[in-house]
Amino acid sequence: MEKYLIRGGAPLSGEITISGAKNAAVAILPATVLARGCCVIENVPCISDVTVLLGILRNLGAKTRYLSANTVEIDTAELDSTVVPYEMARAMRASYYFLGSLLGRCSEASVSMPGGCDFGVRPIDQHIKGFKALGAEVSIDGGMINASVERMVGCHIHFDVVSVGATVNVMMAAVRAKGITILENAAKEPHIVDLANFLNSMGADIRGAGTDVIKIHGVDVLHPSTYSIIPDQIEAGTYMVLAAATRSDLLIKNVIPKHLESIADKLLAAGAQLEEFDDSIRVVGKEKIERVNVKTLPHPGFPTDMQSQISAMLTMAEGTSIVTESVWDGRFKYVDELKRMGANIQVDGKMAVIEGVPSLKGAPVKATDLRAGAALVIAGLMAEGVTEIEGIEYIERGYERIVEKLLGIGADIQRITIPEPAVPKAL
Repeated sequence: MEKYLIRGGAPLSGEITISGAKNAAVAILPATVLARGCCVIENVPCISDVTVLLGILRNLGAKTRYLSANTVEIDTAELDSTVVPYEMARAMRASYYFLGSLLGRCSEASVSMPGGCDFGVRPIDQHIKGFKALGAEVSIDGGMINASVERMVGCHIHFDVVSVGATVNVMMAAVRAKGITILENAAKEPHIVDLANFLNSMGADIRGAGTDVIKIHGVDVLHPSTYSIIPDQIEAGTYMVLAAATRSDLLIKNVIPKHLESIADKLLAAGAQLEEFDDSIRVVGKEKIERVNVKTLPHPGFPTDMQSQISAMLTMAEGTSIVTESVWDGRFKYVDELKRMGANIQVDGKMAVIEGVPSLKGAPVKATDLRAGAALVIAGLMAEGVTEIEGIEYIERGYERIVEKLLGIGADIQRITIPEPAVPKAL
């Protein structure tokens, strides 16, 4: 068993360089299927989710190789399968993006129901609605989602709810549909725009990404391209919150400040000092953390993927903060772990009431999902004493070289291996 061992309670200082965006990478890598030939993707984060996706691509018949630490070449010229099996799909939810890309290229796809972080039910009904509107037949049999179509035809699709996953999947399927597809009530997140830009670099004709109406003019052929993934908005936000929570002085480099406005607004309200540059942000945490109310919303609102991190910070704010989760159910599972460290939090449905305490105490805790794990790292660096974090495989799904980056700013953190307890022999 591997854990993080953190000794907290001390301010940090220095610079952290942000990696490529996880949420963009997990859409762009499956999208390479749409072009027959070699795509070169730059600024790819070295995280376990990327490793899983490259494994799926190879299983489909693609060839992959790293040209450098963060640049990967993907040759999909000789794809010989349209099936993503359970053993590979169970590791991450984004495996379902192969439904859209394989439908767009091969007119058929079979992908196991996906896995990933467990923080509530995340249905795929809007994905299926979009595929069917384009003319595909979709069924679920034995845990496999099967989709096939003779020829997709463009149409109007109105999503019942804003869904990043459905927007990505249907956009990829529609790029080769005959005619024009219009997606209404589409997601507007930065990685939606990044995917659209990548598809356009391959010859797609997508307009309006970043707004709630996306118009896709279908094309017959997509060609390979070279593309660089945007910086990770959530990784940047996590380190920004870390700076404010630990009263530190950090320069967060390789960011797009526009993507971070909703996070920056809450940190300013909490009393932190921020200085914005062209591609970096300096965050200086103050001795006193002010209470703040937060409600997660689709972009450009406060990201649901930052909810647990800012909640960790607010455990030591002065007064009572209220955090409302309006995007996903079941995303307060980490609260019991923060309580083990002395946090005073009460959860009522989609609302957490956080009464600030003078200090947190290090304790053994367990990550329940990717962003909850990041929250526990922040809490561990805020706390007095030693914090042991289990479940670090969740954290490493989305944060590249997190231990090395934290060591670079003076954090006392190490990745340790604990022998598994011996199983008693039956008498």
